Amino acid sequence: MDSHRIDVQHHILPQGYVSKLASLGITKAFGVDLPAWSPETTLAAMDRLGIQTAVACVSAPGFYFGDATFTRKLVRQCNEESASLVASEPTRFGMFAGLPLPDVQSTLDEIEYSMDTLQLDGICHFSNYDGIYLGDPRFDEAYAELNRRKAVVYVHPEDPPYASPLPQVPAYLSEVRYETTRAIINWIYSGAAERYPDIRFIFAHAGGTAPYLAWTIATGSFTIPGAKDKAPQGTLAYMKRYCYDTGLCGTPFALRTLQELVGPSQILYATDFPFCPEPLIQTQREILQSYDGFDDETLQLIERGNALSLFPRIAGLVTE
Repeated sequence: MDSHRIDVQHHILPQGYVSKLASLGITKAFGVDLPAWSPETTLAAMDRLGIQTAVACVSAPGFYFGDATFTRKLVRQCNEESASLVASEPTRFGMFAGLPLPDVQSTLDEIEYSMDTLQLDGICHFSNYDGIYLGDPRFDEAYAELNRRKAVVYVHPEDPPYASPLPQVPAYLSEVRYETTRAIINWIYSGAAERYPDIRFIFAHAGGTAPYLAWTIATGSFTIPGAKDKAPQGTLAYMKRYCYDTGLCGTPFALRTLQELVGPSQILYATDFPFCPEPLIQTQREILQSYDGFDDETLQLIERGNALSLFPRIAGLVTE
C-alpha cells in the first residue's frame, strides 16, 4: 500500500476520556456506540489504509455535559494526551486541540496552552456547545484570538441540542450533515465570517449539506434582517474561502457538488476513523481513486499536498 495520505478527520478516544463519559452514562455519539480505540490499533489500521499521518481530535460527544469544571479538566487531560501521542509518533500523528467551551475564559487559556506549550497543530471546534453554535457572539473573544493566530480550525459536528426526530435510525445518518450546515450558516449570518477572516477553517464531511444548499443559503441575504450588513460579501464568497474534507463523502454524489463551490486546493482527504469502519474507508478510497472528476495530480493534492500546506510541522517532518 502506498502510504502517502494525510487524514484530517481521524479520532482518538483515550481510555480516560471514555471512562469519564461512562461515569456520566454516556456511551454513544449520534446514536451509535463509541468504538474501541488504542494507539496501537490505530497505527495498524493506518498502515492498512495507506495513511502516513493522521491529524486527529476527540469527536462527538465532546466534552461539555453541564459542568464547566469537569469540562476544563477533561479537555486539558485529552490535549496533554494528544501532545504525548504526537511526541511518541511525530510523523504519524498531528492533533487538533479540544476547547472547554462554552467557558470562554478557560477556552482562551486552553488556546494559549495547547498551541504555545503543547504545540498542537490546530483547534477542533464543535458545531455547537450546549446549543450555542459556531459564530455566536458569546464566543467572540475566542474567535478573535483564533483569528489573531490565523489558526487552522477543524469544525466537527456535535449531537444537536434536541432529540432526533427519527429515533428509529441512528442520528448520524442525517444530523451529522445538518449540524455542519447549521454551523456554516450561523458563522456567516452572525457576522463572524466578516469579522474573523483569518481563521483557516476545515469543515467536516464536505461541509454537510451546505454545498448542495449554497444557493438557498445565500437567499438569506434577502430574508434575514441585517444580513447584508453582517455578511456584506455575500454567503457564497465566505463559503468559497474554506476547506472541506472527504470524510464519508468521498463519492461522486458529494464531490460534484463540492467542486461547484471550491477548487481542488480546498478539498482534503479524510476517513472519520474509527467511527467509520475500515471496510467502508477502503471502499471510499477506491471510489475516490476512480472518480473521473480528479486527475492524478489533483488526487495527490487532495490526499496529501493540501494538508501539508496547512500543517507546517508535519510537512517539515514527512517531506524531508
